[in-house]
Amino acid sequence: MGPTAQSERIQSLDVLRGFAVLGILIMNIQAFSMIGGAYFNPTAYGDLTGLNYLVWLLSHLLADMKFMGIFSMLFGAGIVLMGERMEATGRAPARVHYRRTLVLLPFGLAHGWLLWSGDILFAYAMCGFVVFLFRNKPAKTLIILGLASVAVGSILSLATQISIPYWSAADLAEMAKFWAPAQEELLNELAAYRGGWKAQNAVRFITTAQMETRSFLFSISWRAGGLMLVGMGLYKLGVFQAALPARTYKKMILWALILGLPLSGLGVWYHHATGWSLEKGFFGGMQFNYWGSLFTMMGWVGVVMLFCQRRRKGRLHGAFAATGQMALTNYLMQTLICTTIFYGHGFGLFGSVERTGQILIVFAVWLAELLWSPWWLARLRFGPFEWLWRSLTYMKLQPLRR
Repeated sequence: MGPTAQSERIQSLDVLRGFAVLGILIMNIQAFSMIGGAYFNPTAYGDLTGLNYLVWLLSHLLADMKFMGIFSMLFGAGIVLMGERMEATGRAPARVHYRRTLVLLPFGLAHGWLLWSGDILFAYAMCGFVVFLFRNKPAKTLIILGLASVAVGSILSLATQISIPYWSAADLAEMAKFWAPAQEELLNELAAYRGGWKAQNAVRFITTAQMETRSFLFSISWRAGGLMLVGMGLYKLGVFQAALPARTYKKMILWALILGLPLSGLGVWYHHATGWSLEKGFFGGMQFNYWGSLFTMMGWVGVVMLFCQRRRKGRLHGAFAATGQMALTNYLMQTLICTTIFYGHGFGLFGSVERTGQILIVFAVWLAELLWSPWWLARLRFGPFEWLWRSLTYMKLQPLRR
């Protein structure tokens, strides 16, 4: 047993994965640089006029839930791909998959508890234990099951919305502290993340615990796990292999334009019309983008697959493929870079950079990862964290130098 050889890689998958891991930073930068509530309620903190509003609006329409959704689908596709290759050579994939997933779990735990509470690796590992059981289902069945799982997350959110009038005053006040924090709570969070690593833990531990328990059980698991199942089905249909006719990918883009973006835009209108209220916005108002993002992310898939179908594949194609091949490393590097910029153990700019400045940092990180990824892989077989992940999975140090 051993990891996938370079010659066996499906380059369109790597390109799409690279595109997704870069796109994820558009939204994550807000969580790195601003108070937690501002990620969901942009009126909770910072200027929201002029160019700052335009940056937020485009980020919401084009990126929010879209790139993480693509990443979730690719995680599911990778499970099917690995299983097919192992079974083709007479090997049972279950042992390797569960060992691989079990190794990913402490990566996520360490990332979330020690560095940044917005970690998604824990959720992927937990969902990976379950979705593997469905890998041999037909493509149509996987897509239906996946969308049903996504719908469960939506139903739970709407049910929570309906229950708000029956909440106790204490519960409502606790949620309000997150959605629109008072000055005291706001200053406490700013002080924590502008402080050293130990000071950050006072906030990070609470947020990470909530992410890995309540948020995971009632929201993240249903959407991430469901999209993994959808990704399994789409992989079996050849969607991610750039194997479908160009007109199919163009239709995906069209659906994003006529349904995905307008639906998310309607959600923006709804939030403004209801004054970004907790009672109407946090659970119910999020549903517009929750569903609209499914169409928009498939539009992005269509764009990337058309890019991969081009006969001439230049340096940009190779740079995205290398970035995707090192997706785990690049995802964790984004955390290391951004926490150094914004947290107190680094430059301490938490809460001080407007959205226009945040997006410039995103562009700079994109450029760095698009340059360093092909440079690294021209000399070594794996990214550093991919090498560690594979070595622990196969219980043997993998050769690193080419």
